[in-house]
Amino acid sequence: MKNLLWFLFGIAGGFVLAHLMDKDPRGHEILADVDARITEFTDRMGDAYREQEARFAGLVDDVRDAAADAVGSARAVASDVVEKVADAADDAADKLTD
Repeated sequence: MKNLLWFLFGIAGGFVLAHLMDKDPRGHEILADVDARITEFTDRMGDAYREQEARFAGLVDDVRDAAADAVGSARAVASDVVEKVADAADDAADKLTD
């Protein structure tokens, strides 16, 4: 609990110090520079995130297409096998009835 109190005291002190610095023209300039750097950093991080998200979306789409193709091929092979087995069964039945 004591650590939490010191933490909150530090945050409040930081806000008071920033407010006092903002009143001074030099301090205002420093805070504006810090704000510009933070904004630039967050913009770069956001751009990088969106770029990675687009790359992953493309990979997911490629995997989805490959899986759909594999399922389609497996379905076609299974259909051919079933057809050949049915033909073989019909031929065997015809030989037995002859």
